[in-house]
Parts: sequence; C-alpha cells; structure tokens
Amino acid sequence: MPENTLYYGDNLDVMRKYLPDECIDLVYLDPPFNSNRDYNLLFREQSGEPAQGQIKAFTDTWQWSECAYDEFCQTCPPALVELVQGFVRTLGRNDLTAYLVMMAPRLVKLHRVLKPTGSLYLHCDPTASHYLKVMLDVIFGARNFRNEIVWKRTGAHGGAKRWGPVHDIILFYTKSDQYLWNRVYEPLDRDYIEGFYRYTDERGRYQLVSLTGAGVTKGDSGKPWRGVDPTQVGRH
Repeated sequence: MPENTLYYGDNLDVMRKYLPDECIDLVYLDPPFNSNRDYNLLFREQSGEPAQGQIKAFTDTWQWSECAYDEFCQTCPPALVELVQGFVRTLGRNDLTAYLVMMAPRLVKLHRVLKPTGSLYLHCDPTASHYLKVMLDVIFGARNFRNEIVWKRTGAHGGAKRWGPVHDIILFYTKSDQYLWNRVYEPLDRDYIEGFYRYTDERGRYQLVSLTGAGVTKGDSGKPWRGVDPTQVGRH
C-alpha cells in the first residue's frame, strides 16, 4: 500500500481494491447515524459546490435495501450474519437495521486489514453503540474488547422529558493481545497534588494510604507486621 495516500470514496470499495491483509496499524472511524444531525462536508468540487457523492453517502446509506441485505448475508461470516438477521427479525426493516447492515461488512474488512498489533476505535452514539459492540465481539472476539470510552460533550442539550443526550461512545478493540499501546501521561492539577499529596520528604511529595484490605486470610498478608495485627480487626 502506498504511504501518505488519501483515498476518497466508500471505504468498503477502497479496502476491497487497494488494501492487502494486515497492512494497517490503527483504525479510527466515526460513522454518523442520527438522521437529524448536520454533517460537515469534507470535500467540495472545483467549482466550490458540495461533492454530490458525499451528499449521497449521507442521505442514502441508512435507507433499508433488500439488495444490500442479501449481499451482506452472502458475503459475511455466518456467525455475524446470524446475529444481524436476529436484529432484523426483532427490530424490523428500518433505518437502524439498515445502518447495522451497512456497518457489518465494513467492520469485517477493517478486521482483515488490521495488523496483529493493530487497534480499532469506533466512535458512535448511544443509539447504536450496544448493537455495534455485540457485532465487534463477533468479528474481533470478545476477549479483544479493551475499553468503552465515554466522550462527554461540553455543551448541554436539554430535553423536556428525558436526561440531556450529552455523550458519545468510543469502542476500543484490538486484533490480538499483542497490540501496540503507547501510555498517555498528563500533568496533575496543582490543587489535586496539594490536596492528596500533603506530605513531603527528601524524595518529594507523598500520601498516606492503608496497607490492609477487607477480609481475613491465613497467609502471610494476615500475619502481624511492625506491631500491627490486621487479623484482630478483620483485615489482612
């Protein structure tokens, strides 16, 4: 696969035509679902007009299509087909299940192109996140689910008859248990440091915490240490 290449179009077609197996380190995708949301167009024609292909993708993708459903049933893994067929039987043929049928083959192809050390982050909203998680469990294996990240928006959205919808979901999966992970560090807030690490010595700040836990054990952790017998108070 050529480096530093931008592909414009349906990612399913791009993966089928251009991407070999296990060539991608990281996948992030944010497929829109809520039909009432306004989407930013990334590309425009040379004339400055919005790209019609992109508009079509946003307007047509989530309308039910028997043709798309039949193609999904014929090309995707049997376990995934059985799962989505169950969704269709119980939820009906509608925009939601059309969205799931659209997403299923793309998630299968994304799994194919990920390296064994690769990771996938799927950004979605609570409307469909629980369905997508079950689909990803089938495709990636439930053991490769790493995190459900709750992304809270800063602006409030009030509702007269429900709690405000103010968050999205990011599902984090890996291709295997040998995935690449770069730990992220951030500086602690000064008020937090001064409130929780109130003691200092020649090595710096520290806090006092209990070395015992609830429950009694007959092992070494239940024996007296430095004059303290945790077992007497039901701890270890």
